[in-house]
Amino acid sequence: MQSISKVLKPYIRLLILPFFLWGCSAQPEQLQKIQGYALGTTYSISYASNSLTPEVVTQKVDSIFQVINRSLSTYLPNSDISKINKGDRTVLVDQHFINVYKKATEVWQESQGFFDPTVGALVNAYGFGPGKSLNKVSTIQRDSMLVFTGWEKTKLTERGTIQKEHPLLYLDFNALAKGYAVDVLANFLQSNQLDAYLVEIGGELVAKGKSPRTGNFWKIAIDDPQQGEARNFIRTLSLENQALATSGNYRKYAVDGETGLRIVHSINPKTGEAFPTEVLSASVLAPDCMTADAYATALMVMPLAESQKLINSKPELEAYWIVSDSLQGVKELFSEGFTK
Repeated sequence: MQSISKVLKPYIRLLILPFFLWGCSAQPEQLQKIQGYALGTTYSISYASNSLTPEVVTQKVDSIFQVINRSLSTYLPNSDISKINKGDRTVLVDQHFINVYKKATEVWQESQGFFDPTVGALVNAYGFGPGKSLNKVSTIQRDSMLVFTGWEKTKLTERGTIQKEHPLLYLDFNALAKGYAVDVLANFLQSNQLDAYLVEIGGELVAKGKSPRTGNFWKIAIDDPQQGEARNFIRTLSLENQALATSGNYRKYAVDGETGLRIVHSINPKTGEAFPTEVLSASVLAPDCMTADAYATALMVMPLAESQKLINSKPELEAYWIVSDSLQGVKELFSEGFTK
C-alpha cells in the first residue's frame, strides 16, 4: 500500500545552484552524490565530505535497504511482514518493524483512524493501485472487507510477535516505510559526523545543514498538480534541518462536466467508502521523515477541516495543501508556520 488511498507520491526535484563558496582557511568539503533504485522507487543522497567516499556510502546504503526489505517489504515472499500476512504467528519482528509499527499506531490514533495500514484490500477493490481503473464496490463487498480491516485488530506482543484478529488482515507499511528508510540513512550519515546532507527516497526526504555548492539550506521543489505531460513545479522550499513528505492523488481523477474541476477520491478506512475530496496533495514538514510521511498520507484521507485542525494542534508539524478551487483551478493552503 503506497498510502491509505493508494495515492501516488509525486517526486520532489532537488535544486542545487551551480557555484561554490570557498572558505578562507580550510579546504571546503566537496559535494558527493549517489543515486540508485530501491524500495520500488529511486533514491538520491547528497552529502558534504572529503573523506567518506561514495563507494563506502553505496555499500552501506545497499546493506540498509536489504535489512529493511527483509523486515518490511510486502514484495518479498519471505520478509517478516509477508510471513505475518500469510498467518505466521511465530515471527519475531526486528527493531525496524517495531519502530514502524509504533509510529503507525501513533498516527492511527492521532488521525482518529483515518491513517490505517490494513486498508489494502479496499484500496485494491476500488482500483486505486498503479495502472488500475477505478471500480465501483458494492455494499456487500465493502462490508465483507471491513471484517478484516482495522488497525485496532492488530497487536504487537511483548515477545515481539504480531497478533491479528482475522487471518485475512493484511499489513502494508508503504505509507511510512520510505520515510523511515530516509531516517535510517540520515542516521548513518549523522553517525559519520556529517553535518550537511540531503537524503531522498521517492520524494520523501530529510535535509541537514547547507549545500556545499551554494552555502544555503538545501532547496527542493513541489510538483504542480495541474501539470500535463511536462513536469512543472508549484513551489520551491528551503529546508532547514527538516524532513518533508508529500502525498498526492491528482494522477487519478475524473473531471466534473459542469465545473471542469478535477474530482479525486480517497477511502475512509472506518467506513470502507470512497469519497470525493478537494485535496489534490498534502505536504508535511516534521523533525523526522517517517512522521512526515505518515501524516502526509493521513491528510489526504481526512476531511480538510479536520486535517487542518490536527496539524494546528501539533507544534512540531507544519503542512501545505493544494486543493481544487472553482475560481482559481487550484488553491494553496498553509498551516501557520509553514511559510516561515
